[in-house]
Amino acid sequence: MTDQLKESLRSADRRAGGRASVARQIENWIADYHALDGVPDEFIDSHGVARAHWVRFFVALARYSQKEIAQRFNMADRLVRETGMSYRVYGETSERSWPLGRLPLLIDAAEWRTIERGVIQRAELWDRVLADIYGEGRLVSDGVLPASAVLGSNDFVRPMHHVTPPGGRWLRFYAVDIGRGPDGRWWVLGDRAQAPSGAGYALENRVVFSRAFANLYRDLNVDRLAGFFREFRAGLAESASRSEPRIGLLTPGPYSQTYHEQAYLARYLGFLLVEGGDLVVRDDKVHVRTIAGLKRADVLWRRIDADWIDPLEMNAASRIGTPGMVDVIRKGGVVVANAPGSGLIESRSLLGYLPAIARRLSGAELVLPHIATWWCGDRRAARHVLDNFDDMAIASAFHASPPGLEQGRPAQPAEMSPERRDALRRAIERRGVDYVGQEIVKLSTTPTWNGGALAPRPFTLRVFAALTPEGWRVMPGGFCRISDNLDARALSMGEGVSSADVWVLEDKPVEMTTLLPRGDDVRIVRQLGNLPSRAADNLFWFGRYLERAEATLRLVRCFCARAVDVDTAGAAQARAKLQRLLLPRRIEGEDVGDRTPAEVASLALYEMKLHSSGAALAYAARNAAAIIRERLTQEIWQILGDLQDRLTMPVSPAPPEAELIDRAEGALHALAALSGLIQENFNRVAGWSFLDIGRRVERGIATCTLAHAFAERDSSVENLETLLDLIDSQITYRSRYLVGAALAPVRDMALLDPNNPRSVAFQVARISEHLSTLPTLRQDGMLEAPQRIARMLDAEIAVAEAAKLDGQKIVGFEQSLSRLAEAIEDRYFQRGSNAMRAETLKGLA
Repeated sequence: MTDQLKESLRSADRRAGGRASVARQIENWIADYHALDGVPDEFIDSHGVARAHWVRFFVALARYSQKEIAQRFNMADRLVRETGMSYRVYGETSERSWPLGRLPLLIDAAEWRTIERGVIQRAELWDRVLADIYGEGRLVSDGVLPASAVLGSNDFVRPMHHVTPPGGRWLRFYAVDIGRGPDGRWWVLGDRAQAPSGAGYALENRVVFSRAFANLYRDLNVDRLAGFFREFRAGLAESASRSEPRIGLLTPGPYSQTYHEQAYLARYLGFLLVEGGDLVVRDDKVHVRTIAGLKRADVLWRRIDADWIDPLEMNAASRIGTPGMVDVIRKGGVVVANAPGSGLIESRSLLGYLPAIARRLSGAELVLPHIATWWCGDRRAARHVLDNFDDMAIASAFHASPPGLEQGRPAQPAEMSPERRDALRRAIERRGVDYVGQEIVKLSTTPTWNGGALAPRPFTLRVFAALTPEGWRVMPGGFCRISDNLDARALSMGEGVSSADVWVLEDKPVEMTTLLPRGDDVRIVRQLGNLPSRAADNLFWFGRYLERAEATLRLVRCFCARAVDVDTAGAAQARAKLQRLLLPRRIEGEDVGDRTPAEVASLALYEMKLHSSGAALAYAARNAAAIIRERLTQEIWQILGDLQDRLTMPVSPAPPEAELIDRAEGALHALAALSGLIQENFNRVAGWSFLDIGRRVERGIATCTLAHAFAERDSSVENLETLLDLIDSQITYRSRYLVGAALAPVRDMALLDPNNPRSVAFQVARISEHLSTLPTLRQDGMLEAPQRIARMLDAEIAVAEAAKLDGQKIVGFEQSLSRLAEAIEDRYFQRGSNAMRAETLKGLA
């Protein structure tokens, strides 16, 4: 440890007053920190001296007590949980919580300027390379680049040949993975242009760290990220032909490995989150299916691999693309960032030729060199690789899994068995075009917090560049991945890999930035535009699943309470009806058999195989919410997680009824909190209408089902009181009627009373109000099917008399509500060929 660092920490000790142990503890941690032999390290340079910006960091950290440091780490963990930060490993169906490390990666501002220049040079160079490859092809015809190094790649998109994207730009968002090389300089490990991920996670990492260590973040003059995203958004808007373009983030869907990040970015940037099925091609333009018909999409930020973007001209098996998309791009009808075919630059076969291409196109050497690469499609390069076989890392030249490389992963012949080594060598000799040989490099290391001590761990840094109205701009930071494996050579999010925030430290205070527009000339709007059909669909079903979950929880609570009542004939009948509503005779083909009341209630709460159980419905609600994640607040997502936790808790085989009542009420409290949050914080626009319509439809249907079961012509007092309990109307009934539960008043309260928020009449009235505010496709003044059904049902209920109702009439109400739900789906959730445009009036009145 340097004398400078020791003195800085002792000085911090003296300033800390009674907290002198912290700086000394950090001094001990640093003294025990040993960089790996022969591996470049971010904290300790090649001369064994601590880098100055890390000294600044540890001096600032010394101002916190040990207890405060632990509290800040715990706060960061809590923020990750509460915000729902997650990712998915390929092949898994469930999401994993985001693994955020304890310490940021620090980069000095002066060093960052070099990285910035190198990334901008590389982005501009690759854009020109793509323009040439898909255009005139001079690099190939002049012998600078072998044709087979291009055409052998699956990422070469033939339908884009001789296509000029709108604005002439192939790249609008570029990323590059870098690490510190043996000479202390930063080296390029790989380029990313297909659908670069990580920018959203970098932003979320920053949000968590800046809140957990707010003073540290401010005092160290960390460069801000908001300006980068603001300019990127402005660049996409400028690329469109309309002054107020509609920009969408095109996602593969909720099962994408980085769907959480895509939803977060869409919400942060104000983009529509759209899937391929949300889009349709008409008149050489791309349109979004919305509840108001088809609306034009001007710009799409693509997060789908090019091969899946259009089943007509690309992969015919694609179910996540949009038929006709490539033809619209070809005709300039939509801007897609990045253009299909730009993923070609990720091919390792091109790396060995890039320095010569840079000299030819720009007359300059690469600012950021990449690791030495030899493409085995070239005979001399293949001979060099085979002659130095054990000193090479062998990798796929393209995005494929050639023989000898498991799942396409790079391999080192020196570490392979003799049989596998010989098989790989023969494969290269037979078809070298599929392979590259690369210099063996170990990833550089950075300090991590490991069991209360500092330890070096390998990392990669992904840096992002965006095309803005002023040219290329680099995000001041990036996406850092850190491995627990000391011998890691390539990293992807999975077991043993965590992430870290990346701080670029300036020498002077950094100006606060925001994503909000500058100036006072912003046009005021009070509507969010037309709601995409998929979002409306999932909001509708989100509401329905929440209401179904609440109905199940009320049934469980009521059933458990009745299980301990005096066993009269009426109580036994009510309990039997409740059990039939809670539990079918068979679950997925298995006979339920005779069960105790506690077992019945436990199955109704926790059994995932039972689609009407509380756990299954909470899971379904969370899945629907995940698809519209960009439209929900952090608090809503947090309560949904709490609800699911409450309904997936392990329970004993036969818990007592009292315990089950407590658990059902706890889940009901979570639902009540969620309802209150939605009621108070949701803007009263179309999204709110569909969420509330879903709840109203489901509540109306459930109330009809309960009334038919418990308010029959000869129902007992126990049955009628059970119905009042289930629709939460006991207090209201008793305040109105001095007599006990009677059939006509109970039916009226459950079905016909327009003032009871639990009645069918109330639900239908609210649905009619919502429908009247939604857009129509035709301007002829005629009612659309949902409005017509709702009005007819509203009128039918308004003139009905409780004393004359019978079971058939109640079933009729329920069927009308089901028809109304189907009509809403057919009209507003446009799918397949039923996508329609809104009619435009052309005549004069």
